Amino acid sequence: MPVDQHDGGAADLEAAARTIVLQRLTASAQTRAQLEATLARRGVRPEIAKTVLDRLTEVGLVDDVAFAHAWVQSRHAGRGLSARALEHELRQRGIPPEVITEAVATVDSAAERQRAADLVARVMRRTAGLAVDVRRRRLTAMLARKGYPPAVAYAVVHAALRGQESVDAELADPEFVD
Repeated sequence: MPVDQHDGGAADLEAAARTIVLQRLTASAQTRAQLEATLARRGVRPEIAKTVLDRLTEVGLVDDVAFAHAWVQSRHAGRGLSARALEHELRQRGIPPEVITEAVATVDSAAERQRAADLVARVMRRTAGLAVDVRRRRLTAMLARKGYPPAVAYAVVHAALRGQESVDAELADPEFVD
């Protein structure tokens, strides 16, 4: 039942809206835009939603800046997403552009490149035995899906494959085996 169909006054409507928001925040962190959308779907009038969200922002329960920073750290470290992919995800969640810029700036290009190299190293173990061109294509595509720029993807994959070729050549060297 939409919140506006309750028989109570404005205080009851605000309490119902606050309950909805707190339930959502208990389940997972949410942006202000996501919470506004939830309240709109539940039939909460915009002015009541604004009042409730303003109050929860004042007390720190709704904080887009903290959400954005936590999201960037979590998704970059956990899933290996690039800065570009993180920007896209934050934009989809309704984070303001200036907050996105600030949060994504915490991922420097060296860290991003290192994360790409770590991802490639992990996937290379699973692609051992495949032809070099197949490995190159799969590794580059994996990095592209995670939002890495083509130049970074190609450079990291090229370096990893070149390193693997030198290891393979060393292992194939008859002097290596006693």
